[in-house]
Amino acid sequence: MSQQQRSRGLADQVVVVIGASSGMGFETARRVRAEGGQVVMVGRNEERLERAAAQLKPLSSAAFDATDTDRVRAFFRDLPHPVDHVLSTAGAPSYAPLAEMDIDRTGRHFGERLAMTLSIAKYGRDKVRPGGTLLFIGGTGGRRPGVGLTAIAALTAALPALTANLALELAPVRVNLIAAGFVDTPLSATLLGSHLDERREELRATLPIRRVVGPGDVAELALHLMRNEALTGATYDIDGGQQLL
Repeated sequence: MSQQQRSRGLADQVVVVIGASSGMGFETARRVRAEGGQVVMVGRNEERLERAAAQLKPLSSAAFDATDTDRVRAFFRDLPHPVDHVLSTAGAPSYAPLAEMDIDRTGRHFGERLAMTLSIAKYGRDKVRPGGTLLFIGGTGGRRPGVGLTAIAALTAALPALTANLALELAPVRVNLIAAGFVDTPLSATLLGSHLDERREELRATLPIRRVVGPGDVAELALHLMRNEALTGATYDIDGGQQLL
């Protein structure tokens, strides 16, 4: 891609968004479209994906569970065109203290999340143009211990090392990781239920930025990582200063 092409941002580029039905994925796809780019939208829930696609008019959409590695392989194999970037926001966090943890279920969840990331990298690499991006969303849960965080901490701690190694293996395709703290998304609302407003107020009162991080904040970082071709193999935190507390 020439310097002139890069200067246009994401205009005329194609971005695959896995987890595009809502939250960070939807907002990223929306901003890509606003910049003149095209999107391919992937989501697990067909009904939600159809509603999202009706708003954004993507090149195409596909409904499947990204933890199914065979479906991931088939999806990338059947894409009729190369793409510039792939963003994956798929996956839900799992919280439980050890005494209450279903070990088999937790092991499956851990394995599925890692396998999903590896499958997107393995099967997506040949569709991404040189200088393009494979971009994953992780978290900051591995930075500080807490009751109930054992499994999610181990998973999020593994992703930066995975990202750095993939950046070497897949070059000149770039690989980066966004490590998010609390983000005010529909998934957060589902997880917190009646405690959502309490959590929002707590964060507004304590975070250095004095507000809650939203999907748009993460989307803007994702677009920056797509645009800047000097960035690869790194983890970028976005938590409003939550780790400083």
